Amino acid sequence: MSTHSEHQTPASTPAIGIIGGSGLYELDGFEKNEEILIETPFGSPSDAIIGGQFSGRQVYFLPRHARGHKLLPSELNHRANIWALRSLNVRWIICVTAVGSLQEQYHPQDILLPDQFFDRTSQRRDHTFFGEGIVAHIGFSDPIATDLRQILADCGRDLYFRIHDGGTYVNMDGPAFSTRAESETNRKLGFDVIGMTNLPEAKLAREAEIALATLAMITDYDCWKVDEQAVSAHAVVEHLQANAAAAKKIISAAIEKIPTEANWPEHSSLDSALFTDPQHWPETTCEKLRPLLQRFLD
Repeated sequence: MSTHSEHQTPASTPAIGIIGGSGLYELDGFEKNEEILIETPFGSPSDAIIGGQFSGRQVYFLPRHARGHKLLPSELNHRANIWALRSLNVRWIICVTAVGSLQEQYHPQDILLPDQFFDRTSQRRDHTFFGEGIVAHIGFSDPIATDLRQILADCGRDLYFRIHDGGTYVNMDGPAFSTRAESETNRKLGFDVIGMTNLPEAKLAREAEIALATLAMITDYDCWKVDEQAVSAHAVVEHLQANAAAAKKIISAAIEKIPTEANWPEHSSLDSALFTDPQHWPETTCEKLRPLLQRFLD
């Protein structure tokens, strides 16, 4: 187990990050070579980051809820998670997350690739890196990296999985599942899937100039579908193993298609976001955000 200093110089080649269940790094052909503990200015990430090589690319896996699934959605330190990955020069993130279906056509074990979010969370103050003397307002009208989503869609279809390309992910706090009234309201508003984790990851990745896309793995029908058993932890677990196997196959195929140069629009998202003149940036905040702001500080 190695420790990564918050000021260590990252590798020069852009890396790929995977956020999801603790078993995702068990890819055939993944050469694990380190577990990295990173302390960030925002606290500790969910767990040690597992780093290694896959098809010649540097890949880092972060178990979202820690190994053994020990963290509630509301306990996740999203800022620490994304900061830690950015400090390792991660420029693409594939998120794998369990969701409930809000529409008839999305079945358990289907995969939806969201292109929009709706925020029903209550901890939004923790969903930005900025403040403390540096103001930034990122563009977030299209919150998912289109090119990365397309890679995932193509790989999923090539592997004959049921892929739904596009849809709105509504993010609730949890940890309790929805009431039937909440589920019906979300459904009537036209939202497609519901989850508890992915929106903060997408917001912070955009601030960190990381291209992010999500494999939303459907495990249940939430509780709106009265002819189905209402969602429960046990019901979710029954579908997780099949979903994890599908995710690993798609990720393995996608990694080989992700470019090696970080030149997508998401990789320069701060160009039009920073409001505060750099001459007024506090030194302490610059140091805190160095992995994000390095190209502005050189």
